[in-house]
Amino acid sequence: MENSKTVTEICTLLLPFNATGKKLSAQTDIPAELNIDSVGILDFIMEVEDHFDVEIPMNVVSDIRTIGELATYVQSQLEKV
Repeated sequence: MENSKTVTEICTLLLPFNATGKKLSAQTDIPAELNIDSVGILDFIMEVEDHFDVEIPMNVVSDIRTIGELATYVQSQLEKV
């Protein structure tokens, strides 16, 4: 799976959490631009983990800011399999 496809799928998973209706892209800063609280972030990360069948440790979650960074991490985990 290529990274752009991963970004697209993550954007789709993020739609229910995008209360402001902001246009999503790889550069979107998830917590800052979408005003998602910590519980919402955790719910979203669980959706991503379930969808891609990967695990994202909490220390990694705290370092990820953008959709692109998340897609790159997910892609790296998928390539390990």
